[in-house]
Amino acid sequence: MVVKTFEFSSVDGRRFVKPTDRWVNLRVDHNSTVTLISELGDRQASKPTDRWVNLRVDHNSTVTLISELGDRQASVDFRFTANYHASEAVVGLIQIEGNLLWEGDARALAKSWSVGGQMPPEVAQEIHTVIMSNCIPEAVILARELRLPPPVPIPQVNVPQPAAKPAKGRSPEIA
Repeated sequence: MVVKTFEFSSVDGRRFVKPTDRWVNLRVDHNSTVTLISELGDRQASKPTDRWVNLRVDHNSTVTLISELGDRQASVDFRFTANYHASEAVVGLIQIEGNLLWEGDARALAKSWSVGGQMPPEVAQEIHTVIMSNCIPEAVILARELRLPPPVPIPQVNVPQPAAKPAKGRSPEIA
């Protein structure tokens, strides 16, 4: 069971808020919730809700069609979607569609898909892993172009406090 080829057929991204809206001090937690501090300009925030905007980023991959190409090969069509929701409004959407060529027991895979829309768990894990590992980097680049936060949490950088004075001209290594 191997994925032989992978290609994008459609890459689409939309931002539903004004491109002049700017966000600073972005914080991403590990629940796919992004907390943003909106830029206030000259006025002061009177309430915490005036400053903080919660933005939820949901992403998923969906297999839309599996068709048998032979005894050992199946064509798998998919859709990856990243939705950006703030409060009650949709902020942005990234949608990527494509196709991959899966090699294995294609006849059994296509039959189980046509009967119940399901794949064996080990095949589903392999296919969705390949979809996510190819679509997430593409979605990160597209999100940057749309000036949206990346659809995955960014690792937090913790700089340790030095116990002693470091050597002159050297900075700590961040892993």
